[in-house]
Amino acid sequence: MAVSSTPWALMALFLMTSSTVMAIPPRKAIDVPFGRNYVPTWAFDHQKQLNGGSELQLILDKYTGTGFQSKGSYLFGHFSMHIKLPAGDTAGVVTAFYLSSTNNEHDEIDFEFLGNRTGQPAILQTNVFTGGKGNREQRIYLWFDPSKAYHTYSILWNLYQIVFFVDNIPIRVFKNAKDLGVRFPFNQPMKLYSSLWNADDWATRGGLEKTNWANAPFIASYRGFHIDGCQASVEAKYCATQGRMWWDQNEFRDLDAEQYRRLKWVRMKWTIYNYCTDRTRFPVMPAECKRDRDV
Repeated sequence: MAVSSTPWALMALFLMTSSTVMAIPPRKAIDVPFGRNYVPTWAFDHQKQLNGGSELQLILDKYTGTGFQSKGSYLFGHFSMHIKLPAGDTAGVVTAFYLSSTNNEHDEIDFEFLGNRTGQPAILQTNVFTGGKGNREQRIYLWFDPSKAYHTYSILWNLYQIVFFVDNIPIRVFKNAKDLGVRFPFNQPMKLYSSLWNADDWATRGGLEKTNWANAPFIASYRGFHIDGCQASVEAKYCATQGRMWWDQNEFRDLDAEQYRRLKWVRMKWTIYNYCTDRTRFPVMPAECKRDRDV
């Protein structure tokens, strides 16, 4: 797929031609300090808090990466982070922001940013695991350089759908298709995690491009540690506030026409891989793909 050399011009045209009736985005995220919702999990000496904890840097070198996780576990909600990715030649480097449960048949909702050689577009991979099964990868080129400034990456998760947003633009929707025999994450609380790590065995061109440690350290920066979710114990099987939170209401049970138009724009202009159309891996289209308007 060819990528335009003027993504900002494409984006401006897209916005100018948008319908005057805008979609209903998730509520505005509330920026809070790192320590309000998160704790470091490993390689503490490779993390640096700035501006009173309102900004965090993760540092990857040839010795180790690092990561953090939420204090609480959640069943449904709206989760958002402002992230600025490592700059320059980042082949082999992965920055991840995801929800995950902790048992063997785990559920997981992933943002994974795959590093690339200098001058090549950044790749964002999303995936959804249900009952321990993933293999639902989708990859897009971002229409901006994610290392130049902070951008907002959000997950809206309720009983009806999971929506991945980039700067309030939906880039993927995974609907509850239980009636089609497709499992959906609804009864396993998940923690939020983020990490910066070396994955040059697979991340860039299937592992052909290795990490150039001469460019280390690699630094990912974070702000806006927003969580608005139904906090639950790890034994919980349902959300005690189900039906009463803003993200449970009718307007968030599906995308509206404007949001679907934006999703189509992402599909047409920026998608480079979609498991739904991979007939080598899936000779029969997975049941959820048609309903999710992913093809």
